Amino acid sequence: MANILDEIIAYKKLFVEHCKGVKSIGHLKDETAGLAKCRNFRRAVTKKNPRGINVIAEVKKASPSAGIIRADFDPVEIAKIYQACGADAISCLTDEKYFQGRLEYIHAIKAAVDLPVIRKDFIIDEYQIYEARAARSDAILLIAEALPIGRLMDLMILANELTLGCLIEVHSVESLMSVRSMIDFPQMQYNVIGVNNRNLETMKVDINNTARLADLLEGKMPMVAESGIKTRDDVAKLKKIGVNAVLIGETLCRSDDIGAKFRELFD
Repeated sequence: MANILDEIIAYKKLFVEHCKGVKSIGHLKDETAGLAKCRNFRRAVTKKNPRGINVIAEVKKASPSAGIIRADFDPVEIAKIYQACGADAISCLTDEKYFQGRLEYIHAIKAAVDLPVIRKDFIIDEYQIYEARAARSDAILLIAEALPIGRLMDLMILANELTLGCLIEVHSVESLMSVRSMIDFPQMQYNVIGVNNRNLETMKVDINNTARLADLLEGKMPMVAESGIKTRDDVAKLKKIGVNAVLIGETLCRSDDIGAKFRELFD
């Protein structure tokens, strides 16, 4: 029986082929020509921070597990609030079917804030990387469980050529062991490991997954904790194990007062 991740990837393959018919990859390459170098995502999320941890604040309207998270959804205004609160980077969902995101949000957010912006989607094809760059993304998410290792390396090389950073996401020990030696490939200072506390096959969340995988890294490379971060205690636990940054969206976007919730968690 297909799991949720398999379902999404199967759909994404069809969707990308449809997009290629609407706008050619050659057209996208023309749109990326001459763009300024991307803002440095890795530097933003690994720097020393007075609060003890960096924050990748996510602009998120919906998800398969939670449904609609924020009905009065204004991605640019949310991003401005995040910047005013002291976020270090912005994550933006661009998947339309499952997360009700849009690629156009990236460009609009980038024009409104000074922070690096990462495209969060199920990226499986070079076409999507050119899309991200043309939309002014500074980084992309690559999910290890969704990509054969050779394919992952090819996408990392292209991202590097376009000056995009990569958040290389893993959930399982097996995936971490496969990719941990690749974080500085093909060039140092571009990529970061992200540990997803959500199992994308079942959508179940266990925040202790970060701690289990952090033990295998032994503090030797930068790490981002993703999913399931809801309380100040959760943040404190992640600080204690040496996580460089947290990626948090649902908890903030579900709040009536996003700024107050941000301060409650991180100030």
